[in-house]
Amino acid sequence: MTGKPPDPTATQPARPSVLSLAIKEKAALYAAYMPFLRHGGMFVPTVKPYKLGDEIYLILALMDDPNKYPIAGKVAWITPAGANNNKAQGIGVHFPDDETGHRAKLRIEEILGAALRSSRATHTL
Repeated sequence: MTGKPPDPTATQPARPSVLSLAIKEKAALYAAYMPFLRHGGMFVPTVKPYKLGDEIYLILALMDDPNKYPIAGKVAWITPAGANNNKAQGIGVHFPDDETGHRAKLRIEEILGAALRSSRATHTL
C-alpha cells in the first residue's frame, strides 16, 4: 500500500474546551443563569478567547446539589474584557436540547423560583 502519512499540520476538528463552574449561592446563580436562551444557559467567567458557536463541555455544580451537570453546549454569548458597566469577562454557554440540558435548566429554575422574575442586573443583561 502506498499512502502518504497523515499531515501533522492538517487542521483537525477542535475538541471542545472543558470548563467547570461551581455556583455556591442563589445570588450567583441568578447572575449567571441565562433564561432568555431557548434551552437555558450559564455565564462562565473566563479570560480565554472563544468564538460564537464554539463547543464547550461545562461541568456545572449547583450549591448543595450533590449532582454535577455535564453539559455539552455551545458559546452563545461573549462579554469581552473591558465591557460596559464593568461586566465580568466571559462566555454564555447555551444548554443543549437533551436530557442533561433539560435537567440542568429545570434544577436551576427550581432553585431560583420567583427570583427569575426579578429585574436585578445579571452578568449578561
